[in-house]
Amino acid sequence: MKRPREGRDAGVGGVGGRAAGRIQLAPSMMCADISRISETLDAFARSGADWLHVDVMDGAFVPNIQLGVDYVKQLRGLSDIPLDLHLMVHEPGDKVDWFDPQPGEYVSIHYEATPHPQRVLDTIRNKGARPMIALNPATPIASVGYLLGDIDAVLIMTVNPGYAGQSLIPSTLGKIAELRAYLDEHGKPDIEIEVDGNVSVANGLKMKEAGADIFVLGSSAIFKDGVSVGDALSDFRAAMGR
Repeated sequence: MKRPREGRDAGVGGVGGRAAGRIQLAPSMMCADISRISETLDAFARSGADWLHVDVMDGAFVPNIQLGVDYVKQLRGLSDIPLDLHLMVHEPGDKVDWFDPQPGEYVSIHYEATPHPQRVLDTIRNKGARPMIALNPATPIASVGYLLGDIDAVLIMTVNPGYAGQSLIPSTLGKIAELRAYLDEHGKPDIEIEVDGNVSVANGLKMKEAGADIFVLGSSAIFKDGVSVGDALSDFRAAMGR
């Protein structure tokens, strides 16, 4: 049974541009208990999750294997919350079609994973989805310079990708602020910034101050023993002030 989205603001969920000051929350499905998936999705719907962040890992680009094609297809059938597909895979252009991106969904590919990012981003947009470029912690901001017309968002990895539960790389906080300034200076204020990695409340507040818009929430924020994921999501939003 699908879980309806509730309490969404106009323009959220894949429609419209950046809403300055309004945070968007994207629970990381990699951290969700598969045995309680319907209950979890229901809690996210009631608590106003904006996206479901789906980490796809190939065991090559990153040292882990996670969340494949069948999982993505089944997840769409269980929830109306739009997906935020994070493709941590080599040569994503060969694999985008596997996941059948839907209109309004975010799909991120890594700058480091393909020599032809524009081609892959164009494929994503032609499917009606929203292309996003992801940057590893050591990848410079300037990498997005020739992609500004091809993307709706940039995903800043604040840990090295591959595993949950890592500690924030402190220099990435400055990178978020640098990217926000770079986008604004280049006439792209509507391009959103997503952050992924050790997004606790304390770190999330710093990321928000630096200019982040979309927050991927995993074990540092909402998937904790003894705490309802729905309550944790609501508490995170309240702590962030919006």
